[in-house]
Amino acid sequence: MAPDTSNLDPVVLELGHLFALAGFELSLVGGPVRDLFLGRVSPDLDFTTNATPDEILAVANGWADSHWEMGRAFGTIGFRKRNRNKEILLLEVTTYRAEAYDPDSRKPAVAFGTSLEEDLSRRDFTTNAMALRLPTLELLDPHNGAADLAAGVLRTPGTPEQSFSDDPLRMMRAARFASQLGLTLHPEVSRAMTEMAGRIAIISAERVRDELVKLICGAHPRAGIDILVETGLADLVLPEVPALKLETDEHHRHKDVYEHSLQVLEQAVALETGPDGPVPGPDFVLRFAALMHDVGKPKTRRFEPGGAVSFRHHDLVGAKLSSKRMKTLRFDNESIKAVSRLVELHMRFYGYGDAGWSDSAVRRYVTDAGPYLERLHRLTRSDVTTRNQRKADRLSFAYDDLQARIDVLAQNEELNSIRPDLDGGAIMSMLGLKPGPVVGRAYRFLLELRMEEGPIEHDAAEAALRLWWAQQPEAQAKESAPEEVQLGDSQQFQSQQNRNNS
Repeated sequence: MAPDTSNLDPVVLELGHLFALAGFELSLVGGPVRDLFLGRVSPDLDFTTNATPDEILAVANGWADSHWEMGRAFGTIGFRKRNRNKEILLLEVTTYRAEAYDPDSRKPAVAFGTSLEEDLSRRDFTTNAMALRLPTLELLDPHNGAADLAAGVLRTPGTPEQSFSDDPLRMMRAARFASQLGLTLHPEVSRAMTEMAGRIAIISAERVRDELVKLICGAHPRAGIDILVETGLADLVLPEVPALKLETDEHHRHKDVYEHSLQVLEQAVALETGPDGPVPGPDFVLRFAALMHDVGKPKTRRFEPGGAVSFRHHDLVGAKLSSKRMKTLRFDNESIKAVSRLVELHMRFYGYGDAGWSDSAVRRYVTDAGPYLERLHRLTRSDVTTRNQRKADRLSFAYDDLQARIDVLAQNEELNSIRPDLDGGAIMSMLGLKPGPVVGRAYRFLLELRMEEGPIEHDAAEAALRLWWAQQPEAQAKESAPEEVQLGDSQQFQSQQNRNNS
């Protein structure tokens, strides 16, 4: 089995010639070589060489468009190079190296190696321990990575114990490659991961997060999650998911929540759209919300009289748990907000399926979902995993009806940006108020009116606001207070009241 080098960018060979002319070795290595066997083109290109970082810069600095040295301490120099199609390629060239983690340190102790063979022996998996010597394109595969790739098996060049000791994050990568490439773990790899799962604790939350995102966004995320759970890694990096494996219920009073969640994840993936659609895949937010949507169930499970099982408010509890976990993993605020909001809202539709909604309830659904509405559509549809076809059809028809009503209302109203019919400035001018909490209450009243009634005429909105204002205690106090009392300045108002009382 040989790699298909026909799609290899000429830039790769150009760089190989430069290093050869300078008297140095250079090889394309790792993922880019693996992807050549898979008929894929890697956007990022990794190289290894016997040149030192200073020598790497001396060879390629005048050839590349620009460079960066953030990885210099690890022997890596990065380059940007525009190819013949004017596309920008990212290239990283690293000195042959060997590295190992101190048992109590998150940072690798870097030592430069002396040969390509030594460098390959310290790589994570055999499928990534292949190299193409440049510019000759000679394949070096000392650990049979091509055969393992063909067999769909993930092995390590040396013992898995040594590999995972060198870098515990490789255990997360194993699960990620199962998701991305559909590979299965060699039994020795699986056993070592189970025995060494605790070593993941020395890895920073950011590095764990990045691997988790790649896993979730892979072609087979369910396989990757299963590996994390089966090896015990999930107990440390995503404990809410294995907690879904509620103890077996001999009376089968509720479905397997873990398996249900994985099925919802798969169904959500199937509902992603192409690049021009509303939810282009892979969409991490939708997928992670699907995985986490029921994580509130273990904490809310109750056995009711008569044998029923309830999970009241598991949506709210799950939203909080999802947010807390994502904060621990150092996710950005927008991703945290999006996932937790979807988890919080995933049960909202079932009230519609049971009894139908007024137009105001539909408006609230759209407003509460905000920019996540399209994802909520897909999450809600994915959450139907019943084997009862009649029930599944009923829920599907009900959601079809809800989406149709949303579309109709959207044609008549600006549902995506529902605002009161009067803004804050108009409220203050009309009622003679200064900025303060009373204005906020008036705004919320008008927003509620907008939800209930839809768009109304300006005069009608003013009349409704005046009627509301007449019923507020501040309005009555303002009428009875001297003119110098300014509503909205609570201290001045209280002072005047004290003078009146005295």
